[in-house]
Amino acid sequence: MAVPKKRTSKSKRDMRRTHDNVKMPNVSRCPQCHEPVLSHHVCPSCGSYRGRKVIQKEEA
Repeated sequence: MAVPKKRTSKSKRDMRRTHDNVKMPNVSRCPQCHEPVLSHHVCPSCGSYRGRKVIQKEEA
């Protein structure tokens, strides 16, 4: 089995882990209803995408 010959330094270990972080989703506001919505997704509250009605939402 492969075993490291030398101890990995803190610098090398941390450089390897730079991409292991969690990124926040890119959230913007819907131009119609001003609710938070993910970029490039249909608005879950009003059903519009890029200024057009894509899905019909029932009013409760």
